[in-house]
Amino acid sequence: MQRLVLAGFIALSLAAFPGLAGAAVIGSWNLEHLGWNNDKRLDRVARVAGRFDLLAVQELMDAEALTRLERELEAVSGEDWSSMASHAVGRGRYREHYGFLWRESRVASLGGGAVYLDRGDVFAREPFSATFRDRDGGDPFVAATVHVVYGDGLADRRPEVEALADYWQWLDEAYPETPRMLMGDFNLAPDDDAWAPLRALGAVPALSDQATTLGHAPGRYASAYDNLWYRPDRLSPSMLGMLRYPALAGLQHGEAREHVSDHAPVYLALHPGELEALPPGAGVVADAGGASLGATAGCIDLNASSVASLEQLPHIGPARAEAIVAGRPWSGSGELTRLDGIAAGRLADIRDSGRLCGG
Repeated sequence: MQRLVLAGFIALSLAAFPGLAGAAVIGSWNLEHLGWNNDKRLDRVARVAGRFDLLAVQELMDAEALTRLERELEAVSGEDWSSMASHAVGRGRYREHYGFLWRESRVASLGGGAVYLDRGDVFAREPFSATFRDRDGGDPFVAATVHVVYGDGLADRRPEVEALADYWQWLDEAYPETPRMLMGDFNLAPDDDAWAPLRALGAVPALSDQATTLGHAPGRYASAYDNLWYRPDRLSPSMLGMLRYPALAGLQHGEAREHVSDHAPVYLALHPGELEALPPGAGVVADAGGASLGATAGCIDLNASSVASLEQLPHIGPARAEAIVAGRPWSGSGELTRLDGIAAGRLADIRDSGRLCGG
């Protein structure tokens, strides 16, 4: 059942991938003008979206399209789904909605939704947030999503990204003591200096340098724009990654760009588990080796894993593990060269071990 959210501000106080035992998998996907007459294959979109338990959607051009996708998801998965759409946001004639889709058996909506009241008029499309509960763990969480303006270049994008720190603090006030995720298409790589204000508040990206947009050349990905930001002291994801979805949708790379989206979904899992196969009736073969680029259950997260887990990395003993914990947050494995005795060669050994979250 879709819920169209028209509220400009709602302040709320709060006292999976399918097959992830005890896990809700939270995804974010720019669906490239979903709702326009653009030959979008909703059945293919649903085969990919059905691998998540809650999905934040950007570039929703028509709220009714989210209802149609919800129906496709129910047909593909054989389960009940719900959805929520914001009112249209944007400047001038170009406007978009934001949306959330969730699997009722895994995620419960806690009601409401909020389009940020941007008093400084910094955002071309104000962020949207809502609260949910992981049915298995019982824990509430905040899902927030945004589509940062593309503009004519980096100078147009950076003010919005810098302003996300103010939005992050607003989320903390609106949803006190509740873990939160900020996800979407940020049109800016996570290592850009514009992220410094958000990092200063303790937030880290799920993906440090992973390209997430489908390039024009077959199999190529470009631009690390899609991401999920969270505080590792509030959330401890067991999986982080980007889904190479064309094989899951039964499409060639170019067909996927044309009929599904030129962005790949990104995700994190709230609790331990393992990936399950496609939903019933998908009828395509998943590339188990390359469909999901990122971390699997049990990976080692520089920003969340314990000292004992960190010691499993090559060249990381007790002292260096303690130094990693003391140095949090880390923006990526490349920063490990800050540790005494970790130069390029040892960094390569750590990366090549395959044990780090985010690849």
